[in-house]
Amino acid sequence: MTIEVVRDRSQKMKHSVHVRQHALAVDEPAGNGGEDLGVTPHELYDSALGACKALTTLWYARRKQIPVEDIRVTVERDDSEERSGTYRLRVMLELGGALSEAQRQELLNVAAKCPVHKLMTQVKTEVVTELTPPAE
Repeated sequence: MTIEVVRDRSQKMKHSVHVRQHALAVDEPAGNGGEDLGVTPHELYDSALGACKALTTLWYARRKQIPVEDIRVTVERDDSEERSGTYRLRVMLELGGALSEAQRQELLNVAAKCPVHKLMTQVKTEVVTELTPPAE
């Protein structure tokens, strides 16, 4: 899969992220030189974790016929030590529906094993950044 990020030259720093047939805006707040016309890359990263936990929990609940009705995931970031190597994300999972405590715990355990959580904590990620040849 390819994701494309394209600059919106009509704005200071805004870019459009294109994923399959979807697009969303990314930018920086005014304090970082942008105009706050979209989410920041860090917010996308944090959002990926929350979205993965929500979708994984719902998928599992449906598969196991657990009567979850609502799911709300809140992600709080503490990046105060990011430059020294620690980036903290606190995730709160709110579940609605007629759930027993055992079902709530089962869904919490599933959310803790979502694929993005694993990517962030258990997988070595390698990134290679290259220049494309100049346009002729």
